[in-house]
Amino acid sequence: MAEHEYKFDVAMSCGGCSGAVTRVLQKLDGVSSFDVSLETQQVVVKGTAPYDTVLEKIKKTGKEVRKGEVIS
Repeated sequence: MAEHEYKFDVAMSCGGCSGAVTRVLQKLDGVSSFDVSLETQQVVVKGTAPYDTVLEKIKKTGKEVRKGEVIS
């Protein structure tokens, strides 16, 4: 199965916010790597998990996803 890369613009105001996003991505099947940046408010996810699944998981943390895109 091909790996994809997704980028999300997520409203995160503190370390707890980015920590919550990190925790859900660690548990998600089909995610090979991810980078959560509080500074740039961006989350980059690589893996075989479908875009919608990753988006839903991030939204379940209660954080606002301002924008999401498929990079590859």
